[in-house]
Amino acid sequence: MAIRDMILPEFGQETHTTRKLLERIPDKIPDYSPHKKSMSFSRLAGHVAELPGWAKETMTLEELVMDPAKFQPFVPKTRQEVLDHFDKCVKAGREAIAAAGDEKFGVTWTLKMADGAVIFSMPRIAVLRGMVMSHLIHHRAQLGVYLRLNEIEIPGMYGPSADEMSKFQPKKTA
Repeated sequence: MAIRDMILPEFGQETHTTRKLLERIPDKIPDYSPHKKSMSFSRLAGHVAELPGWAKETMTLEELVMDPAKFQPFVPKTRQEVLDHFDKCVKAGREAIAAAGDEKFGVTWTLKMADGAVIFSMPRIAVLRGMVMSHLIHHRAQLGVYLRLNEIEIPGMYGPSADEMSKFQPKKTA
């Protein structure tokens, strides 16, 4: 089986469950942060939305240079902006993975800072699993906490959430 055929179902599952969470964001994203060191609600939602697109950079580049002075984060104002950007990034990431032959997944990929400092170098398959997928899952969980702290019900990711459990409880009879 081709590597892409093993990773695409996981990419699809994680992006599907992530979209369910993004759909719960209020229409107008609140100006909220649980702590002064935490991202704002809108920045975190934007980061979650852009992460699937990193699969494209992983599969089409061999090196990415991060320049904080030039970086423009995606900071949406509405749920629709988040969903539109997320869908665009998922499509680009999926297409890049689907187009890759097995030889592409073993190529070393490097993340550097603008000053030349290497953050890491590893095979693309490890970058997809770590920097793209695990990173997405990590920030999706943070976003779930933001939703919970704002009294917004959370959908299940790998089964029913606490908000959905009542649907699965046996009905009591009189």
